[in-house]
Amino acid sequence: MRSQLLDGSARTVLDTVRCIGFLQIDPIATVATPQHLVLWSRLGAFDTAKLDRLIWKERKLFEWNAFIWPIETLPLLQARMRSPKRHLRARAWMKERAGFRRHVMRHVAEHGPLLSREIPDYKSARDDAHPWWGTRYVALMLEILHLCGEVAVVGRRNGQRVWDLAERFYPETERISLREADALYDAQRFRALGVQLVRGALHAHPDADDSPVPDRVALLSPFDRLIHDRARAEAMFDFHYRLEMYVPKAKREYGYYVLPLLVGDRIVGRAEPRFDRKAGTLELLGAWGDTSRLDEALDGLALHLGATRS
Repeated sequence: MRSQLLDGSARTVLDTVRCIGFLQIDPIATVATPQHLVLWSRLGAFDTAKLDRLIWKERKLFEWNAFIWPIETLPLLQARMRSPKRHLRARAWMKERAGFRRHVMRHVAEHGPLLSREIPDYKSARDDAHPWWGTRYVALMLEILHLCGEVAVVGRRNGQRVWDLAERFYPETERISLREADALYDAQRFRALGVQLVRGALHAHPDADDSPVPDRVALLSPFDRLIHDRARAEAMFDFHYRLEMYVPKAKREYGYYVLPLLVGDRIVGRAEPRFDRKAGTLELLGAWGDTSRLDEALDGLALHLGATRS
């Protein structure tokens, strides 16, 4: 709890992201986006615009590979970006389409920053319709160039990513080897988690603080690092959790977007709130387990969302 700042010690958006390591980005916002919900679980009601300012204005955070990272992490990630051992299938796909890659890079260099739809398409005889991308592969090429560190997400326009050359956006950093980067990254993750599950056994970090946790209540995002590793969550809390939004409705055990309920240092239940943005109301579709403190969590969430309880 303390390593993940779920003990009430979180104070600012920036310090929270630095401590927990990163925020996962996902467009699903049944209640709030995961990046906002993870911060709310630690900070309580906060100004969500601050996160955008830290990314796009102050440049103390940045977006890469569907996560938000502290800028201090950039050298570690750049080692992964440039490594030929990473993203092998994506690199092979791009290598087979060298002309397409040059087309995209040239257009970004000459006209960036820009949205993917602002880049003219490039038809290759190799490319049939893709189940996700259709026949327009510019977005896929940008995704791969992004993974490899050649282009960067430099903003958002109505939620859509804005692209530019990475060299024009990322600050200069020290160059470190992939081995060193992976070692530093793993050490940071262990410290941020506090406890790891290794071959079925739980191991606490030497710096982990096991003093009593304050009695506070919070709902957790399905993407929260406390429960993201489902096996670890089950070993630590005896709490079996699965996100069921891709499970057919008739086969769901609980609901579409169910959030674990954390009280102190125990996960005691789960709930399915839904934010009706048009009506400005936060409704509860279902609740399970010990929900005696649930209203407290929902009231805090409603305050953060600027919603009324229904």
